[in-house]
Amino acid sequence: MVEYNPYLDGLFKSLADPVRRDILQRLVHAQHTISQLAAQYEMSFAAVAKHLNVLEKAKLIIKRRKGKEQIVSIAPEALKDASQYLEQFEALWNYRFDALDQILQEDD
Repeated sequence: MVEYNPYLDGLFKSLADPVRRDILQRLVHAQHTISQLAAQYEMSFAAVAKHLNVLEKAKLIIKRRKGKEQIVSIAPEALKDASQYLEQFEALWNYRFDALDQILQEDD
């Protein structure tokens, strides 16, 4: 049975796009206006704004208005949620690698 989780589905769907991942990478180091972010890509302002809307919907970024500009910053909680979800698979892989190592050492 497939367990659907709209929050995680949206989170990982938003991370599947390389432009959105690049935007997040830029936001790790500093806040930017939408105009500053749009200037970094060979696509329209509207296209960058759509990517930002997807990231905002996934709760990966926060937008706040400052005068006429919107300031975009990263929201680390959602990344923490993604990391915690993936940690359960990391634990499983580590368990399996340890078991494989043990089998290989027994063969020596």
